[in-house]
Amino acid sequence: MAIPMLAATTGPLANMFSIAAIVTPWRNIIPDNGTGRDADSVGYPDPRWCIALNIASLVCGCIGNFALLLNFTRRVSYIIALPTTIIMWYVATALLVSAEIAMHIHVPPVAPAETYSQGYWYAVMAAIIYWLSATLLMGNMLGYFLGHYPRHFTLTDHQRTLILQTMTLIVWLAGGAGVFARINGWSFCDALYFADVTILTIGFGDYYPRNDLSRGLLLPYSVGGIVVLGLVVNSINRFMRDMNHDNVFKKHIEKKRARTVNRYGNRSGSPSGGVKDTDQLWSPKNQEEQNAGPKGATGPAHEVSGNGMEDSTASDTHRGFTQHLTSSRIVKRVFGKESKMVVLQKEKDRFNAMRHIQHRAHTWRRWYRLSMSVLAFTLVWCLGALVFHRVEQREQGLTYFQGLYFCYVSLASIGYGDLSPKSNAGKPLFVLWSLIAVPTMTILISDMAETVIASFNRATFTLADWTVLPRAGVWRALLTRNPRLFHLIQHGSKSEQPRTEKRVEEGYQTHDGAEEAPPTLEDLAEETYDEEDHLHRMLQAIRRTAKDIQVHPPKRYPYEEWAEVTRLIRFCWEDRSEAEKEAQTVGIIEWDWIGEDSPMMANHGEPEWILERLCDSLDHWLGKKQRPKGKWKSESRRIKE
Repeated sequence: MAIPMLAATTGPLANMFSIAAIVTPWRNIIPDNGTGRDADSVGYPDPRWCIALNIASLVCGCIGNFALLLNFTRRVSYIIALPTTIIMWYVATALLVSAEIAMHIHVPPVAPAETYSQGYWYAVMAAIIYWLSATLLMGNMLGYFLGHYPRHFTLTDHQRTLILQTMTLIVWLAGGAGVFARINGWSFCDALYFADVTILTIGFGDYYPRNDLSRGLLLPYSVGGIVVLGLVVNSINRFMRDMNHDNVFKKHIEKKRARTVNRYGNRSGSPSGGVKDTDQLWSPKNQEEQNAGPKGATGPAHEVSGNGMEDSTASDTHRGFTQHLTSSRIVKRVFGKESKMVVLQKEKDRFNAMRHIQHRAHTWRRWYRLSMSVLAFTLVWCLGALVFHRVEQREQGLTYFQGLYFCYVSLASIGYGDLSPKSNAGKPLFVLWSLIAVPTMTILISDMAETVIASFNRATFTLADWTVLPRAGVWRALLTRNPRLFHLIQHGSKSEQPRTEKRVEEGYQTHDGAEEAPPTLEDLAEETYDEEDHLHRMLQAIRRTAKDIQVHPPKRYPYEEWAEVTRLIRFCWEDRSEAEKEAQTVGIIEWDWIGEDSPMMANHGEPEWILERLCDSLDHWLGKKQRPKGKWKSESRRIKE
């Protein structure tokens, strides 16, 4: 989808450049017999055939843009609209290149008294953009015929917004240029350069409003342009993030997950598959049997040893979470033959493995985006300096170092005004370069905020928590991580114990305000409840999860909370065959933490996933109670039907 989006955003830009090439003569006379400045040069009329070729090129370019939009909205089929766009843009390129070559051969400007104007260079840039966009779409169409791309372009709301905002920005630039050119007596190309440096808040000072009417119009025009530009930059940033997430991040995390699956094996411990342990663990029919059961305890314990200790030495990459894996000896010594505890521990090991993958992948994604932003910024900065060093040699003798300084000042929107583009080629190139460079700089700052700046903020807050601005509970958290010291301090004061015991005897609460700790594996293994208690707990979980959806950043649950939610979800499905039939409607109720169906691999957040599954399970349970068995239909199925 990146190629069609790029073509849809650059097509209107080529149209604007083509308009500038039509309304501006391509040849200028330099004052003082060629010793004057390009800014003081005056144009003289072009041949009629040149103007006709320009107009025909603009018409073809607009037809290509319109056909692409019809393709996006599916008003015209892909096989008709996309070839139309490609052909029209290639024709527009050919017409512009033909006019430029004919001009250069038959009626070129006579040096040194004459030179090419800004209009000529806008025509060159329009031809290049048309050709690049058509070539990219040609590659997309070839991918469609080879089966790599779908037939239709499915736009998301953000992508549709980006196209509309880009078209609005182009219209705002071109419309403002026309108005200010008329009011201030400038050429359209000079006015377009003025509108560009105004909206980008650079303001070199070489062009400024010359009368009160122009100053009055500048106020709403600049505010509206800055707002539109901010929306475009934000949409570009979002589009780049989505594209990196779909094409880079998902592949990276899937690659890491597949490697972990190869190390851990499947949930049964064998390559060929087997019975999912937690399915039996929380099946209502087998719960009493497993609570009693010395049977089968040795087998799962052996599997934990195989998937845990052997895999922990398979790769140095996963030492962080393999240190938490429990061997069969520890399980046997502490828990004996309690099969539920063994299965829970094994599932927690797999859960921790997937959490480790998630943490490493998200860290990698942030720094990958930052590295790509730094690379893009460096290329735009250095290549831009090289281009301006070449085109501004005659006008102001710009060195490469001065070009770097000029580009940086422009990128940072400082605009001192000591250096600015002055040549007829430099101003059009600056308009194109700045429309690319300023969003690149903004995206770089955004990515730095998630990595470098975020790390600095965490270090600052940590220092403040322990020094000048201590945070409530920070010392308690430190003691909690050191159980022996916490136990010594908590039970060291004998004077407080009788008072606490007396309050308990009188029926008062002694809660110190700390949040209730999540259940442990021992609690989950021992705890059982009936249907009434199950319904009460499910409603509490739904209420709690609904609040968690509003938390930012999105909440991630520890394994103990996931285990409790898993018990609530699977409690409603006694008949596994019935669950398989409903899987397409209500979603999966059985999964592997490091498998392809893992909830941690879902496209949305964990609270949303849990809330959806809890509501589906509650709907199923209520339908089972209210209707005869085999004749109920879930609410979600009725909605889809």
